Amino acid sequence: MKHLTLEQIANACHGTYVGGETMKAKRIKGTVIDSRQVEEDFLFIPVKGERVDGHDFILAAFKKGALATLSEHPLEPDKEPYILVKSCLQALKDIAAFHRSRLKIPLIGITGSVGKTSTKEMVASVLSRQFRVLKTDGNFNNEIGLPLTLLRIREEHEAAVVEMGISDFGEMNRLAEIAKPDICIITNIGACHLENLGNRDGVLKAKTEMFQHLKPDAKVILNGDDDKLHSVTQVNGKRPIFYGLQGHEIHAGQIENLGLKGSRVRIHTPGGEMSATIPIPGRHHIYNALAAAAVGLALGLSTEQVEQGISNAKTIRGRSHMVEIGTVLVIDDCYNANPMSMKASLDVLGYALGRKIAVLGDMGELGEEEARLHYEVGAYAAKSQADALFCVGRLAAHISQGAKETDIGKKKAGNIFWFPTKEEMLPELFKFLRDGDAILVKASHFMDFPKVVEAVCSYWQDQQ
Repeated sequence: MKHLTLEQIANACHGTYVGGETMKAKRIKGTVIDSRQVEEDFLFIPVKGERVDGHDFILAAFKKGALATLSEHPLEPDKEPYILVKSCLQALKDIAAFHRSRLKIPLIGITGSVGKTSTKEMVASVLSRQFRVLKTDGNFNNEIGLPLTLLRIREEHEAAVVEMGISDFGEMNRLAEIAKPDICIITNIGACHLENLGNRDGVLKAKTEMFQHLKPDAKVILNGDDDKLHSVTQVNGKRPIFYGLQGHEIHAGQIENLGLKGSRVRIHTPGGEMSATIPIPGRHHIYNALAAAAVGLALGLSTEQVEQGISNAKTIRGRSHMVEIGTVLVIDDCYNANPMSMKASLDVLGYALGRKIAVLGDMGELGEEEARLHYEVGAYAAKSQADALFCVGRLAAHISQGAKETDIGKKKAGNIFWFPTKEEMLPELFKFLRDGDAILVKASHFMDFPKVVEAVCSYWQDQQ
């Protein structure tokens, strides 16, 4: 797929091109919303944020070599070319949608309450056995990130795997209208974003808005072990492909737990069986591997290619990422959190050798049930194999309470702590640490727990 011309961009976003006629046929080489990322012949889109207006950086973008910019107001005439639009954000979406409409490669859209990123990494690893794959970077899965991801797809790419994250009704409609997936994966329906979505039925309704914008021959791949998803009997007149631990078209058997080294499973599919080693710990990653197998087989990969892709999958920072500092292991799972992912991470911690310490912070967007849901995580933590629990934040006080009020938690009460802030928690955690400990670090993104990971790693490195 060739880069877009300025004329194509203006038409796609219903904008007015201002500049020399000869420049209309010039092709951009990339699209960014951050002027610091501008390279030669890039298109700069000055989106207005809560704190910063990108229009203030248009001159800086041109100085760095931008070919053109969008703008919501007229710029100085006879200067660099620009496209006048009503809304730069809407224009970004329109340009991405136009670019997507010209693509002939399969696009896999992934959503769900938990596991989007891990599943994306697993799917991309499998597809890379046969295709040159573009995948979502970092957390670029919203109404800005998704369009920017799609605009990175170039003629060398043969498949794309994109995350689609939402927090309210209507958002998935807008994302899917742009992406129009050829394959849709929904990992699960959990208790997240309840502040806007109300309950799990609301989450299901919001996630499945994607179904309205799939390609006509699209395949839908769902976690059949999820009670809400299992109720989806057909999508656009077709039966979904279900995966799970047993009783589905694609299911796992002969599961061998390898502890923190992952697991080994036998994957059963309509097209045959395969054995795969999943190099990431946690039962939930078996589901990710099954979803990836479903996609790979749907796109014609052999069972051998699927096996290789699963076995070569890797984690990324903040997502079940293992960091070894001398004799101490830090499980960096702090990108985000909800009740389902908290419990899954506590299960992973249980595989560690030595003392097991959970550092847990607030979970956001849980609505009126936030206190109860934090309390339930605490009760789960007390019954888990965690030897100590360090809770941080206003809501995490309920985690501490929930842990202490269980029968088993009462026996662990001396090792259950609560702190208002991470700054108050860290000195006490440092005093507690010793050789051979494993530390799980997890909270919602707004808690900024990557600083906890960095602090623990830096402290223990100094002790070596």
